[in-house]
Amino acid sequence: MRLTILGGGGFRVPLVYGALLGDRGERRVSEVVLHDLDADRLTAVTRVLAEQAAGVPDAPRVTATTDLDEALTGADFVFSAIRVGGLAGRADDERVALAEGVLGQETVGAGGIAYGLRTVPVAVDIARRVARLAPDAWVINFTNPAGLVTEAMSRHLGDRVIGICDSPVGLGRRVARVLGADPREAFVDYVGLNHLGWVRALRVAGRDELPRLLADPALLGSFEEGRLFGPDWLRSLGAIPNEYLHYYYFNREAVHAYRQAERTRGAFLRDQQAGFYAEARDPGVSALELWQRTRAEREATYMAENREAAGAGEREAEDLSGGYEEVALALMRAVARGERTTLILNVRNGSTLAALDADAVIEVPCLVDASGARPLATAPLPDHATGLVCSVKAVEREILAAAESGSRARAVTAFALHPLVDSVNVAHRLVDGYTAVHPGLAYLR
Repeated sequence: MRLTILGGGGFRVPLVYGALLGDRGERRVSEVVLHDLDADRLTAVTRVLAEQAAGVPDAPRVTATTDLDEALTGADFVFSAIRVGGLAGRADDERVALAEGVLGQETVGAGGIAYGLRTVPVAVDIARRVARLAPDAWVINFTNPAGLVTEAMSRHLGDRVIGICDSPVGLGRRVARVLGADPREAFVDYVGLNHLGWVRALRVAGRDELPRLLADPALLGSFEEGRLFGPDWLRSLGAIPNEYLHYYYFNREAVHAYRQAERTRGAFLRDQQAGFYAEARDPGVSALELWQRTRAEREATYMAENREAAGAGEREAEDLSGGYEEVALALMRAVARGERTTLILNVRNGSTLAALDADAVIEVPCLVDASGARPLATAPLPDHATGLVCSVKAVEREILAAAESGSRARAVTAFALHPLVDSVNVAHRLVDGYTAVHPGLAYLR
């Protein structure tokens, strides 16, 4: 099978390729096509993959191209992990938002809206090309904001585009681990939108073990979300929130921590990865070893500002490994081989959550097989979660409308309606600030 990776010069591509190297089943990926607009980044990542494949029999063949149509033609699966505007764009998203005193994180709040407005038109173009050049391909979307981008692409690809994220995977593993359960044998009842969901139950052999966790303050305080949110708040919610909900529940503290930081997360990654790609071109350097060192630093500093604001300490060693590449491989295996499995994915709602319409993309456990991914039936969310989910989904719909129409007014509305933007005047200034620094937003008028 042929897998095309869009954003093929991206830093996390070796995680996907590493997972493929360990796959020994039938109908495995035999060819990987990397596509990126930056030829130098492609060269660096191709070097890393070559070192990964050394000594591995039947390693998938790797080719690279800057031609999008060439990359898509003949693909069986398309993995989309693009970053429109690069890490410099992410750093600008953070800077403009923080200057207005609001959150600039890449998927949450003002920064997420700006990133979405830049990314949706590009994602829609990709979806249309896939429909024309590889109509039988399945698209696995990891491009952020993942739920929003998946919904934009689904308008052209239907259920053949499925969004993935590593956050629910990591959260489920941590909850299972602290309860002494095998994550592979646990069913995680997780419901919401991408980066906006809650674990409401963790069932092992049909028994929900979450009440045992919520009743034990010491156990609650022993893992990352417990330290991040605090045991009292988790007991009040009766659920374990996705780590990204820290930006909502402790927004004032998060914004303060980001404004006090020496560099924002985007600026740190921009500088770090610039160094990696420059050094990786040196033929005397092991590109794989360089990548491994760089990745270790990247993972250790993930959400550092939030952990500092909460006094949560350092990340645990078990949380420094990847996750989304395993979800991607499991998804491909289920579709290509009919290996039925259950995965937490971003898919169209159908009738799963009554508060949202059928086409709204949500993040929930899905049954996956050769016919694709279907959301499992789930109990309704509590009112506080339903209100937040509906509010953020309304913002996503304004982003999609702005991207389709080019309407500056719809873009302002998207910012103004977001729970983490506290003023219509701020919304106007954010649009002014973002259009001034991002050429990719020139379509807004």
